Amino acid sequence: MRTPRLDARPPVCKSSTMTSKPEHLVAAGYDEVADAYLERFGVSAVRQKWVGRLVDSLPAGGGRVLDLGCGAGIPVARDLAALGHAVMGVDGSTQQILRAGRNVPLATFIQADMCDVQFEAGSFHAVAAFYSITHVPAVQQGPLILKIARWLKPGGVLVGSFGTGAPGEWIGEWLGTTMFFGHNGEAETLKYLSDAGLIVRNSSIERQDNEEASFLWIEVTKEA
Repeated sequence: MRTPRLDARPPVCKSSTMTSKPEHLVAAGYDEVADAYLERFGVSAVRQKWVGRLVDSLPAGGGRVLDLGCGAGIPVARDLAALGHAVMGVDGSTQQILRAGRNVPLATFIQADMCDVQFEAGSFHAVAAFYSITHVPAVQQGPLILKIARWLKPGGVLVGSFGTGAPGEWIGEWLGTTMFFGHNGEAETLKYLSDAGLIVRNSSIERQDNEEASFLWIEVTKEA
């Protein structure tokens, strides 16, 4: 999951005027473009760098990792499972979950909206959220970060990407389907992380190597 380039987005569309809920648009959109998405965005050196940071934070003997917006399981869930980590993937798209189950049989996948899914406190050593929270309405991102913080074990790590630029919500044609995107400003995102008790280890705005888009990448740890 990801976000289009800022200067090519369709006009702002407020959630109250949408003909369908954002989570329904996202799930239906990824059902339509599951194969095209993987073909177009399956390889990224930027993403692999941050996956490496996630791997370095995990226990050597294997950790429990939640992959939010797991897509077809490639490359994040696949790479983590191959290293012996227990991976739980969550995605709202039926077609993405079907593909993830085939691509990464060693991992567990559930179809659910990431804002609604429930896990016990302290369930995971790490949470990955690559190009996925940018599909969540801006107003819901703070509460979602609070939930992620609860799901992490003390000392656990969240690694993921957030939107950059002026905050807002967008809906329009993307990759041949209709898609929703939303994000807050960088400062507000960092404040949400801090308010959730998450300490920033690394953060940077980086331009993608496979598209004309930039993201705020973060690596944060939960207070022990």
